Amino acid sequence: MTFKKLLVVLFLPFLFSCNDKKEQEITKRENELLEREKKFADKEAEYELLLKMKDSIQLTLQVKDTVPKMQVWPDSLKIKWSSKMICKESNCSNYVIGDQRTEIWDFVSDSTGMYANVVSNKEIKRVFRGQYLVNKIVLDSAKESSAKNNIKVSVVLDDIKKNIIKGTQTITGQDNCTAKFSVELTPSKK
Repeated sequence: MTFKKLLVVLFLPFLFSCNDKKEQEITKRENELLEREKKFADKEAEYELLLKMKDSIQLTLQVKDTVPKMQVWPDSLKIKWSSKMICKESNCSNYVIGDQRTEIWDFVSDSTGMYANVVSNKEIKRVFRGQYLVNKIVLDSAKESSAKNNIKVSVVLDDIKKNIIKGTQTITGQDNCTAKFSVELTPSKK
């Protein structure tokens, strides 16, 4: 055997053991890398879940913000009011200038809206759907159909003070005739 061959034979096992050791290190590093990638994937999945939860909460808040808040009358209106109405203009045969009417008005609200109930002889005569604007109250009734008449009534109360509210009631009757009444509301003593 030559010297070169002897050296190859002697160092060959060391050469394989070095390769084996390097392979073990590479395998160990690959396993560690796979473990880190798995942890990262878990964190990424958790992050995605948190993002979805955040989006869900924001959507819930947006929906909540779009749901109209229940409107209510100011406390100063939540009493019974005596009304005194006098016809000021009319081109309807049913209403004569100077006609007077008295009724009790009750401002109420619930989850469906704001209303004013008009009571005459202890019976609800008319229900107005209402709006409270900055400096006035606007009331509208749906068209009322009965055997006698077909009318629409609207009210604008634009002079609002602590113990007196004034405005105008407009009645549109059959054949588009109109009658206008001055309205004065004062706290009811009943």
